[in-house]
Amino acid sequence: MRVAIYCRLSEEDRNKRSETDDSSSIQNQKTMLLQYSMEQGWEVYNIYSDDDYAGADRRRPQFNRLLKDAEERKFDIVLCKTQSRFTRELELVEKYIHGLFPMWGIRFVSIVDNADTDNKGNKKSRQINGLVNEWYLEDMSDNIRSVLTNRRSNGYHIGSFALYGYVKDPDRKGHLLIDEEAAAVVREVFTLFSQGYGKTAIARMLNDRGIPNPTEYKRLHGLRYKNPKTNNSTLWKYYTIADMLRNEIYIGNMVQGRYGSVSYKTKQNKPRPKSRWYIVEGTHEPIIERELWDRVQALIAQKAKPFVTGKIGLFAGKARCAGCGYVMRSSKSKGKNYLKCTNRYISKDACAGAFISVERLEKIVTDELNRLLEEYLDKEELVRSIGQSSDLTGQRARIISDMAVYKKRLGEYSKALRELYMDKVRGLITESDYMEMTKGFKSERERLEGVIDDKEKQLSEIDKKIAAGDNRSEPLKEYICTEHLTREMVETLIDCIYVGKRIPGTRDVPVEIHWNF
Repeated sequence: MRVAIYCRLSEEDRNKRSETDDSSSIQNQKTMLLQYSMEQGWEVYNIYSDDDYAGADRRRPQFNRLLKDAEERKFDIVLCKTQSRFTRELELVEKYIHGLFPMWGIRFVSIVDNADTDNKGNKKSRQINGLVNEWYLEDMSDNIRSVLTNRRSNGYHIGSFALYGYVKDPDRKGHLLIDEEAAAVVREVFTLFSQGYGKTAIARMLNDRGIPNPTEYKRLHGLRYKNPKTNNSTLWKYYTIADMLRNEIYIGNMVQGRYGSVSYKTKQNKPRPKSRWYIVEGTHEPIIERELWDRVQALIAQKAKPFVTGKIGLFAGKARCAGCGYVMRSSKSKGKNYLKCTNRYISKDACAGAFISVERLEKIVTDELNRLLEEYLDKEELVRSIGQSSDLTGQRARIISDMAVYKKRLGEYSKALRELYMDKVRGLITESDYMEMTKGFKSERERLEGVIDDKEKQLSEIDKKIAAGDNRSEPLKEYICTEHLTREMVETLIDCIYVGKRIPGTRDVPVEIHWNF
């Protein structure tokens, strides 16, 4: 008689040496069942083992493999420690143990509770076991849900893993501590977005520098973490950045219950409305300051359109039509960027329509800014009110470090292109294959060359500032004598700008600037 041994453990065994090891309880089940098979004189066909799966989970991989092999009559007996190891659902007891297994000529045996389909007298006992297991599942689910709801409501972290940027406090259950290595990346992401970089651009910058994404970071630190959404990729993606920028846990609020289980019989989850989330404020130390958080949320709410890939437009979300008050949208023509009110296209009476080039609006704003600062503001008071200072030496070191990473990556692409060319010369690949394979390499190489060029310009500017010897006053000088604006300056200084329609017969466009000071 050929026997198929099935083992299952529902709790994660924390004493596993590695992810591939079976837990000690699984090993004990195997030992018991192998010994019983040997005493009965049965030949072991295979051992099917599901670790860390609930008895009501129908997606168990080895369980389903066992059922498939049973249907193909590859063995004669299914052997388990208890009937509940096979399933805790009465429906599956009736479907397989009392239904399909007898049709397929397969006997079911469980040792501890003496279930045996060859013994006609204990069918009621098997059915009662199935009913008790079903009740056990439902009661256990209700009890666990009640405990978890209470802990969530009180702001205790109940997840298996802490959010990227934090670690679980070993001395205080349910409390989070800042993981400075990951927190530095989180702060950089928020800062870059507040300065106008898009989510895809930020992800690309982190990937270029070889910074592992949250899933890979946890694995590198020895955590058995899987994220189906990322397919266990090591790269940063758009949605990873997007989720991070909206997560209130980074400002010290505990947010849980965003997903809920469909049923106690499955591990499948579905999103829940925000009204059913558990949000408790001030449960742990924040990584992101409230001011930066509010600035980022305001940018997200504006849904600012980028002028170019990865970079938010200079006046995105700030420029409004004076006629109707709508936010002006970006457009591009012959290499120049423009702002226009799209509301006028709804109907002729909707709005007269405002239109201005970004270059011209920047000139108007900088002229007015310089005039105001020179005429009305005391420079020393400006230093105190704006509070801008920078560590130029630290900035220089970071830029040099980033450039080294980009140059290394550029060298790798150049090397790959040379090797492909030699393969073409040797006749190892065709001309068409060569063109197709080098297309991606060339575009990525050009992009990296552009990034390095930008970094070199930034380095040159910092070197000039360091040579001037006045690190504290340099940010101030950018405000007082500036000729060009940055997105960060626009965010800091400007509340909104109202742009009118060009005055007939002239090139003048009415502009009304509402400052933050």
